[in-house]
Amino acid sequence: MNPKKSLFENFGKIYQRADKPRPSMYKRDLPWNGPAFSERILSEHLDESHGAASRVTSERGIQLDWLWQKLALFKNAHLFDVTCGPGLYAIKFAKRGCRVIGVDFNAAAIAYAKDLALSERVASKCTFIEQDVRQLNYDGENFDAAILLYGQLDSFARQEAETLLQQIAYALKPGGKLCIEILNQAEVDKTDSTWWFTDDQGLWADDPFLHLGERFWYEDEQMSVERYYIVHLETGEMDEVFMCTQTYSVEDITEMMQAAGFSSVQAYPAWDGLPLYDATEWMVYVAEK
Repeated sequence: MNPKKSLFENFGKIYQRADKPRPSMYKRDLPWNGPAFSERILSEHLDESHGAASRVTSERGIQLDWLWQKLALFKNAHLFDVTCGPGLYAIKFAKRGCRVIGVDFNAAAIAYAKDLALSERVASKCTFIEQDVRQLNYDGENFDAAILLYGQLDSFARQEAETLLQQIAYALKPGGKLCIEILNQAEVDKTDSTWWFTDDQGLWADDPFLHLGERFWYEDEQMSVERYYIVHLETGEMDEVFMCTQTYSVEDITEMMQAAGFSSVQAYPAWDGLPLYDATEWMVYVAEK
């Protein structure tokens, strides 16, 4: 098709888009395991110039010390890294003596984690699995601890999050601990907004593109939805992408974790005072089974 004609047609689709449909109409899945997107998101994880996908090395080091203490980890402890990405936490815990299973849907990230484990000589302590964590079934694995970091739980629908917490609880030993990091609901930007930018290549494409974004806040559901239109300028083709963020109050997530099988839940606002650049945006919870 003629690129100019495609551009014209796609701009027409943007003009005619629904103003603010109900959240249930949105798809929640980014193409995490798509070959091209998988490689691009891996590059973002490894980029030390920002912390948009993974925190930079210095901040991870601070978190690792805190997590080691709060999760009562020890040499040969069995650790479950849920949504492990490229294994940046898992490998460090393995170097401290833990046995780690990491699960993630991103094919490129899992391949990188396996290679990193080999190069860091901890492959015997690490198992990395490419899998959608919503399909977890690790009942009876008897993990000593689990981590679910950087707001990953926020990206799931509430019912999916409840099920995931239950699955993690099933996988833990009695007395095992889980640490989750989710957005601080009080700090979330609840204003509707729009933006745009262009780039020669980036997270959304390997070719020149125009990114048009808009965010909606849904008060009743306490969630935000971001809708992106990625217009490929050389071909005129367009992708429509949605990213949903479910937020939780302290009382809400505490009840969810208790219902999942955790006996006690401790909340740590702003990463318990750790010197992270965006600490105030986050709430960290440590729950014991």
